[in-house]
Amino acid sequence: MWATLVDRDGIVCAVAFSGVNRGAQWPGSRVISAQKANTANAFSLDASSSSSGSGQPKGLALSTANLYSAVQPGGSLYGLQHSNPVDTGVAYAAPSSSYGTSSDPMIGHKIGGVNVFGGGLGLYARGHQLVGGVGLSGDTSCADHNISWRVRNLLGLDHLAASNSLPAVGGVSGDPARPDNIIFDITPNPNGGTGNSAGGFGHPTCLNTSGSASLPPVQP
Repeated sequence: MWATLVDRDGIVCAVAFSGVNRGAQWPGSRVISAQKANTANAFSLDASSSSSGSGQPKGLALSTANLYSAVQPGGSLYGLQHSNPVDTGVAYAAPSSSYGTSSDPMIGHKIGGVNVFGGGLGLYARGHQLVGGVGLSGDTSCADHNISWRVRNLLGLDHLAASNSLPAVGGVSGDPARPDNIIFDITPNPNGGTGNSAGGFGHPTCLNTSGSASLPPVQP
């Protein structure tokens, strides 16, 4: 797997891989992981509080998995995937030997990019403050989502549940325990195409689909 973290400004903070070396996972997944982190950060909002926040009472947590159906032709966000292009000068800067290390050339720069399948999540600190995004890539998009969810939980940056002073951060999944979880509600379209999502934010199933229903619930 490749993993990327960005801050609230979309600046890359860290890039890492999990294999024995950078060739042990798909080379193309490095930039995809960065796209996912950027997307989740760019299209999520934090909840309002007395001192900070977006001004939206519940904010909005959108995972990259939530965007798949919305960007299809006729979807509410059609064309979003063509906005905010990747900065290729940052993404593919030399030396390649530094990729996935503390001196990865993406670190310290805005990567850009919009990705619309599973693997990217907003990072929420205590107080429901959105502080950036995490992106994972290297398996099916469903598995990427599940792994990214667990990474966010292990980082302690999944504070989206209701607390004494704040309502739960809003999402489109319909599950307050997992507001930005992947949604499997796509049914075949009799006229062809990618299928119909009942809620408008569905994601296709994958070879590694199972597991999202039992992911750790978000924290207050």
